[in-house]
Amino acid sequence: MSIFDIIALLVFLAGVFLFVNTYFIKLPSSIGLMLLALIMSVVVLIIGTIHPEYHLAEQVKEYDYTELMYRFVLSVMLFATALNVNFFRLGKQLIPVLVLSFFGVVISTATIGLVVYFMVQLLSIELSMVGCFVFGALISCTDPIAITKNIRRFHLPDALEAKVEGEALLNGCISIVLAFTLTNIHEAQFTTGTLELVDVSIILIKDLLGGVVVGVLFGWLGYELLKYVDNDVIEAEMLITLALVMTGSYLADSLGVSSMLVAVLSGIIIGNFGRDERTGESAVGPYVYKFWQLLEETVSAILFVLIGFEMLVIPLRADYFAGGFFAVLIVLFARWLAMFIPIRLMSFLRTFDKGAVSVLTWGGLRGGLPVAYTLSLTNFPGKEVLLTFTYIVVVCSVLYQGLTLGMVMKMYRISVR
Repeated sequence: MSIFDIIALLVFLAGVFLFVNTYFIKLPSSIGLMLLALIMSVVVLIIGTIHPEYHLAEQVKEYDYTELMYRFVLSVMLFATALNVNFFRLGKQLIPVLVLSFFGVVISTATIGLVVYFMVQLLSIELSMVGCFVFGALISCTDPIAITKNIRRFHLPDALEAKVEGEALLNGCISIVLAFTLTNIHEAQFTTGTLELVDVSIILIKDLLGGVVVGVLFGWLGYELLKYVDNDVIEAEMLITLALVMTGSYLADSLGVSSMLVAVLSGIIIGNFGRDERTGESAVGPYVYKFWQLLEETVSAILFVLIGFEMLVIPLRADYFAGGFFAVLIVLFARWLAMFIPIRLMSFLRTFDKGAVSVLTWGGLRGGLPVAYTLSLTNFPGKEVLLTFTYIVVVCSVLYQGLTLGMVMKMYRISVR
């Protein structure tokens, strides 16, 4: 089975699952897709057991998703997410959203990394401390599409809804950029055998500072180009933004800087400097935003199908699965702590809605980005451990948290729309 066959199969299944969920199951898309993908995995395993010649699992295992995930999926999803981060629309909620996003990711990553490290030691699973922090960063990434669609089903206060949606958009960008930097630190440690403070400083400066410079350069270049293109020339605007994402990713990799940060900053600059909320004028036409939103949702749907296929390729080890289910509880606790501490500190200066911590915690669904990032890792010691942990946490998050979110809302007398 070639790469084109796999892509065609994923697109076909994503389309079928969306149709079935929309007209028959009628669950939120992320939950419905995940449920159908898991059912598909069980069916494929049963058929493969009865008829080994049709064992799709063996064909899936033969393909390496690294290049596809790293070169295309992550850049596209991060740029699309960043493009929709509208600082002007957040208004008074901008500062709380920035604080929750940045410090929330840092607190979550540190908590998960430390607790998971002690857990894998107890379970005798081989995973270094830096590897645990990589897992902490990537699994701190929430799914903005799933969160937005789920949250809009409820009558949330406007301020709380803005916080939830804004934090979801920025959280994913910050988490993946941090995971990328920690991955480079992990690789340096694995290569040299030791890790000095100087080495860490060099990696941070190269990844982050270099990513900022290239990201700002490409964002500014895109903004200037789009200003001179008529918004009615839709195909030109779409091709310019696509070219920026692909070229920016290639140049960042060539220079050895964070391609993830380049995609994020390019999207934020074009998405914010490119439009004026007061006059309604925009350097980018509305169809460009719709195009990238549609592309993000399409890729996200395909990733949910791919998550189902991951059941066919993850190693069936009892210790890995035990660690994965413990990780579900650890990630939930870390998410609560990451929301509780900043909100408690900011509450001395501003008022927060009742239940803000609970809604932000339980509504922080994981999605395709953590899985895509894990699949993009190349020659990463402990990749199978991370893949198993990530798969279990994402599945439990989407199904358990997604299906019980209404119960949390009822506790705070928040009704369904």
